[in-house]
Amino acid sequence: MKIDLNADLGEGCDSDHALLQLVSSANIACGFHAGDAQTMLQSVRWAQAAGVAIGAHPAFPDRENFGRSAMQLPPETVYAQMIYQIGALKSLAESEGARLVHVKPHGMLYNQAAADAVLADAIARAIKTVDSQLIVVGLAGSESIRAAAHYGLRTREEVFADRGYLSSGALVPRSQPGALVEDEQQAIDQTLNMVQQGRVQSISGEWVAVKAQTVCLHGDGAHALQFARRLRDAFAAQQICVTSA
Repeated sequence: MKIDLNADLGEGCDSDHALLQLVSSANIACGFHAGDAQTMLQSVRWAQAAGVAIGAHPAFPDRENFGRSAMQLPPETVYAQMIYQIGALKSLAESEGARLVHVKPHGMLYNQAAADAVLADAIARAIKTVDSQLIVVGLAGSESIRAAAHYGLRTREEVFADRGYLSSGALVPRSQPGALVEDEQQAIDQTLNMVQQGRVQSISGEWVAVKAQTVCLHGDGAHALQFARRLRDAFAAQQICVTSA
């Protein structure tokens, strides 16, 4: 059994370089919610040196709230913003002899696209325009995955180690109780359930089917590196190979 393990990079965390030794894919902030040209280039270099797959992490234009504000933008605006962000990181990667592998929207853009077919369509269309070989990373079973498949793009369905789930399969909004799984062992058990059994227990108790192809590891927590190491140990103990291939 194998699983991809991804983390966000270039968002101002001190643990970026160390985290790259533990994951197989990196989602690099493209300037709209965090980062700039220099942090993008540095992240590309670090990821390339670590042998980690490089991905774009585009967002709504919302640096003030770290890309977590809900926005209702015209589809063509989102389409243009996606091409702008993804294209910038693709060029930076190629300038270093590296290759852009995937795209994972950030924050509220990710969450809204998971449920909004029109928004998901604009994002998938932009990704195909930039490079039809890019893999689209989206919430397992979401509109993002369906839109990408519609455009013939490869997809990677994502689950979250440390986030609570609703019975619909959506993530618990960060503004609500149960949004974060604070207990490390609980988060590890939840992750193994999703990867090995294809299911997750919602905050209301129901078991929800999920397709786990990549696991998101948040790198901005106080104990992010410790948790990442424990999760890698848990995968190793279950003979689960961590790879982006």
